[in-house]
Amino acid sequence: MTRRYRLFSWEFSYFSGKVRAYMRYKDHFDALGPGYEDILCSFDLVHGLLAPNTGSTTVPQVLAPDGTWIHDSSEIIDYFEQLYPETPATPDPRTRPQQALAAHLIELLADEWMVVWGFWERWHHSLEGVEPNHLQFNLQQWGSAFAPDQPGRDRRAAARKMYDAVLGDTVHAGLKDLGMTERTEAAWTTSIHRILERLENHFDRHDYVLGGRPSLADFGLLGPLYAHLYRDPVSGFDLRVRYPLVTQWVERTNGTNALDARSYNQRLYSLVDGELVGRPATSNGGEWLDDDAIPETLGPVLAVFFEEMWPVLDATIDRATTYIASDAHPLGGELPSYTFHASPGFEEAQRNDGALTHEFRIGDTRERRMVVPYHLWMLQRIADVVRAGNAAPGGRATLEQFLRPFVDGPAILDLDARLAGCRVRKDGGRIFSET
Repeated sequence: MTRRYRLFSWEFSYFSGKVRAYMRYKDHFDALGPGYEDILCSFDLVHGLLAPNTGSTTVPQVLAPDGTWIHDSSEIIDYFEQLYPETPATPDPRTRPQQALAAHLIELLADEWMVVWGFWERWHHSLEGVEPNHLQFNLQQWGSAFAPDQPGRDRRAAARKMYDAVLGDTVHAGLKDLGMTERTEAAWTTSIHRILERLENHFDRHDYVLGGRPSLADFGLLGPLYAHLYRDPVSGFDLRVRYPLVTQWVERTNGTNALDARSYNQRLYSLVDGELVGRPATSNGGEWLDDDAIPETLGPVLAVFFEEMWPVLDATIDRATTYIASDAHPLGGELPSYTFHASPGFEEAQRNDGALTHEFRIGDTRERRMVVPYHLWMLQRIADVVRAGNAAPGGRATLEQFLRPFVDGPAILDLDARLAGCRVRKDGGRIFSET
């Protein structure tokens, strides 16, 4: 019997939630080859297995039956989509250019913009003196990885020891590195609630981002919305009472215990002449919208990407291009890799007024934040989508029409050229400039 894929993850991990729900979805439709096993990645496994094979201590990571390691949530999904194209989660840009681009833009928004708020919600409400407070819950979560074989209170104590020694300083520095400060806190709060309000409106009409079944966009959004905003007690209460439709979407997309949330793995039944007759439980006949259509209610969500995140990405391209061309960086050399805080060895460049920082605006407030070269790799994936879409009959005109309503939307069409001076390659969890 062929060995299954092995997913190394944590339930409380932002990106583990994204990958786990995706693999659960594919596996439900028998579209994941031999299937998978979800393995709690204890710290023994992190340092004894993951790090030696991929050079990274972050999860999720996947070990394929042939011994291949796949690291990074987007790379994992790309890998499986190419290997197992049945029941796809990523629209084909050659036939669905608008939906493919929309899905990738929302994935990037969820992965690298909403992460700031998810990060803040978890750790701010874990600070002593902050009420309401969910520190003890989070210590219990983290203890499952730090000391999985210990009794419950000992697991929590082990997590507290690690939190005080390592995580306490790292997470708070990371918030500042990402531009979350006392000056910008209110603006970030407004930003996330704007997104949640617009998603609440969207999920009133459609059960998933592109219609009646999940896509890359849904699994991307599940990253922040499951582990950090749904599971964590303080933010989870707020999500449930203010955004009940978003809450149900989380349950439906996660694919477990979601009978009342109208999931892809559920059917609704009617009695017809005394017989049960089933139909898809989800909206739009259980499919993405026909003819590559974008739901009208999705436009306001995409607008947040262009209004708030795109200027940051645009500045990232400029700053990275200058840095890579400078004497400070050997062409082909390593670049910072972390999303959450300045990378070791790059603190001078990524903090204060360093070469890999830039000013940005959130709401009416201006602040500085670090440049994240990983964003360049994500933008290269989007450039690939645009290139494939442009090559399809009428694709260029379709994408132009799709992007025209958004602030600076048409700039995405020239993304390939914009990235010419700052293209990067990934090797596991490390980022290098291209030679």
